[in-house]
Amino acid sequence: MLAVGVLATVTPQAQAWNAVPTSGGDTWGVHDAANPGIDTGSVRNTGGNALQGYGGLRVEVDGGDSRLNGVLLRGFGLTYDGQETFTTMQGVDVDGVVVRRELLVPEGSNYGRFFDVFTNTTHEDVTLDVAFGGQLGYSTGENQSEISTTGTGDDTISRADGWASWFTPTTAAGTPSQNGPSATVFGTPGRAASLTRMGNFLLDPFENALPATGDAANHPGFVNTITIEPSDSVSLLRYVVTGLPEGRAVLGATRPAGSEVTRVEDVAETLAALPAVDGLSTAELCSVANFDPGALGLGGTDCDQRPLNEFVDTPVGSTQATAPATTSPYDVVGKTITQLVADMKSGKTNSQQIVRAYLDRIAAYDRGPLGLNSVITVAPDAMAQARAADAARRNGDTRPMLGIPVLAKDIIDTKDMPTTGGSRVFDGYRPKSDAFQVELMRDAGAIILGKANLAEFANDGHASPNGYGAVWNAFDPSRSPIGSSGGSAVAVASSFAPAAWGTQTGDSLWGPAGAASLYSLRGTDGMQSSAGTMPLTLIQDYVGWIGQSIDDLAMLLDVTAVDNPADLLDDVANGKRPQDWTTYLDKDALQGKVIGVPETAFDDPFGTTEVSDVLRAKFEVFEEAGATVKVIPDFAAVPTRGNYGNTGYEGWLQWLEAHPDAPYTRPEQITNNPLRVPYQYPGPYTGDGTGMTDQQQRDFEAYRALYRDNVAGWMDTNSVDAVLYPTELSEIHLNDTIQPSFGRRDPQSSAAGVPTVIFPAGTTTNGSPVGFQLQGKAFQDAELMGFAYAFDQIAKGRVLPTSVTPRLEYDAGALPTPVEPLDPTPEPPVVTPAPARRFTVLDRTVGAKVRRGRATVMLSIGCASSAEDCTGRVRAKVGERTATARATVSAGSAQTVKVRLSRAASIRLRNGKVQKIRVAFVGTGGTKSTTTPVVVRVRR
Repeated sequence: MLAVGVLATVTPQAQAWNAVPTSGGDTWGVHDAANPGIDTGSVRNTGGNALQGYGGLRVEVDGGDSRLNGVLLRGFGLTYDGQETFTTMQGVDVDGVVVRRELLVPEGSNYGRFFDVFTNTTHEDVTLDVAFGGQLGYSTGENQSEISTTGTGDDTISRADGWASWFTPTTAAGTPSQNGPSATVFGTPGRAASLTRMGNFLLDPFENALPATGDAANHPGFVNTITIEPSDSVSLLRYVVTGLPEGRAVLGATRPAGSEVTRVEDVAETLAALPAVDGLSTAELCSVANFDPGALGLGGTDCDQRPLNEFVDTPVGSTQATAPATTSPYDVVGKTITQLVADMKSGKTNSQQIVRAYLDRIAAYDRGPLGLNSVITVAPDAMAQARAADAARRNGDTRPMLGIPVLAKDIIDTKDMPTTGGSRVFDGYRPKSDAFQVELMRDAGAIILGKANLAEFANDGHASPNGYGAVWNAFDPSRSPIGSSGGSAVAVASSFAPAAWGTQTGDSLWGPAGAASLYSLRGTDGMQSSAGTMPLTLIQDYVGWIGQSIDDLAMLLDVTAVDNPADLLDDVANGKRPQDWTTYLDKDALQGKVIGVPETAFDDPFGTTEVSDVLRAKFEVFEEAGATVKVIPDFAAVPTRGNYGNTGYEGWLQWLEAHPDAPYTRPEQITNNPLRVPYQYPGPYTGDGTGMTDQQQRDFEAYRALYRDNVAGWMDTNSVDAVLYPTELSEIHLNDTIQPSFGRRDPQSSAAGVPTVIFPAGTTTNGSPVGFQLQGKAFQDAELMGFAYAFDQIAKGRVLPTSVTPRLEYDAGALPTPVEPLDPTPEPPVVTPAPARRFTVLDRTVGAKVRRGRATVMLSIGCASSAEDCTGRVRAKVGERTATARATVSAGSAQTVKVRLSRAASIRLRNGKVQKIRVAFVGTGGTKSTTTPVVVRVRR
């Protein structure tokens, strides 16, 4: 037993998001636990685009009520051994069924073996459905993959097949596959337990069958129904085989039509008849439900008295989704700023109750195995700020935002919290001053509650991957939240804050806001200052709000849409900003107006119509509000773009000049830093070190002004007052996929700098939010807000994700759960020629038991190794005191170490203070030592 003053934590769960080589020069990019922390065990993509987010798991336990029930599972702590194996470091608990994964990609092969184990930790039989699948590669003219064949030679998948293959045929001779073909081997042909049915892995495979055509046909889900006795384990064994494209050159060569398809299908047929099971124990093989024992090499008595005891013991390190109570009596769910201000003025609540309610919801729903990861950090003095606001209100303070908490996207400077850009490149960096808009909000009495997560450096408009754990969708925590302001939108939709700043260079306000049933405004260039914001594209970047109503946007813009004397880029709007945005909010604002709908604006590039049909049906709301809706030609007058230099590089040059305290001096030290998200990292810098000349900046501004004039001319020619565009045009894809993640048609707002107001319009039949954008001429911002307000009075299109993040029960006696900052994900890969062996800590947060005044905790440590045991010493340090203990852990297994806290630490723990232990490992006999201690937090 270790006797020290605090507990232990995990070594990095994986070396990084890993690309694993397969045969023929292909690679598999696997979502393990590391940067950006998707941790599903699915394959993000292959070099030949055979897979685009495939191999994920969904589990639905009969009668279960866990928030993990039915969603894309994650949180396995999957660790890559640097060779060919990804191993679970912590099971995922779904209503008492603990799920563990192992993925093996054998060297020199073109397949991966998925071995998934389900252990029943309850005292009763459990029946569950398990879906395996995801998104196949597509990108043909019809945006659809097609079934090539099955084990029985037809195009209908059944248990009689054992395997099925897909390709993306082109019209060239021999119909070569545009992308790499793939096959999934799901069991012994004809075995009853090999397959229950096929489902739609994108849209609930347990309720929806796999369609034969359309975008959803790219998302097969192999569903198995299994029943597990108490303390028993059942496993499912599957293989995924991939090939390289035939219809286009990859790796410097093309391949004959049909050659890769045949190669993939030959391997699949062999694996269905003779599964590759090297490395699996007899007990593991005996647990497999979907292959015949004889095919696995098992004899008649091999499985007698061979239960999977090695798995029964693993749930001690498992994770499960829990939701504690709230310690605030005030319910903030769905409350707008307008409502919060009114309730504080009336005395119904105060800022302390409001802030505490948001903090409790962040702690309950934004952290842990199903955490949405929308907030990177919260202000450490948020409650103190709330107390100060309440005192100020009692003393007669009437500032408009007094006591209102808001979030800032984490590329916006805050002097009291780090500004990371969502990247490990800036981990821990804290600016010396606030961004201009942040300062305005503080002056108006607001509390900057925390920093919202995002796509790293705002560099992704389809998802929000980053160095602190990818953001997940507020309405369906299996899907992408869109990017780059994914955290801002998810946090507001989930009632973690009433509003948040986002930014937009392409779709990063309208995309996330539309996906979250929220409101936003991408104003005319210069309407709001972007000073104090990390750049993506100088001049085109826009800092705006994501909120819960048009009224709220108007209140926020009254405070923040003002001239910044130090920002030359916002001078274009001087003299044209509304003095009072709320005066434009009129329920009759659409009377007599003409709304233009570009001819192809509502045609989904994926070819779906479910979303566009819902949106087209809402056109009648504009008519009910007094407007005329008419079809107009698509915009075609895009000006010829000149040479304006490197807008991104120039943006960073100017940011560095304004931030002399930054840890870097050149843009390429930031943008080309290997600490970035691996698939965002562009490689070593090869540019010439120049950005934009002053003339190029002025020319770019002039280009955008001409673009705005052309938009106005287009509107005038067609006699319309505003132009209508959608937000998302399709169901959003799962969060483990690649771009594009949704049907997207951009308006001209970002490219030209004209305004668009974004607002919700209800949901699809699947419950997914849909939304509109109204685009206008330069400086028509406030009028557009009035149009959206009038629509909203009739449509009332906003919905809340209460099935994902429901209201918390109030418990006056509960202790608040601290909101810990999101930890950076592990470092980039360091692949060694020999299999890696290292200790890991399986829980970053643990509970303690107090007896006779002393607290003890059980630290669960694991061995990340494919074969050999981990040996060495555990070192636990509290303050200046360090204790050590010897440890030997079998490969892939876990054991517990008892840690006894000092009396002083025990007293602090009893008083509700979180205690910390810094844990390191000293390896022996080939086991790696840790270089950086890991912090484990201990709570009573």
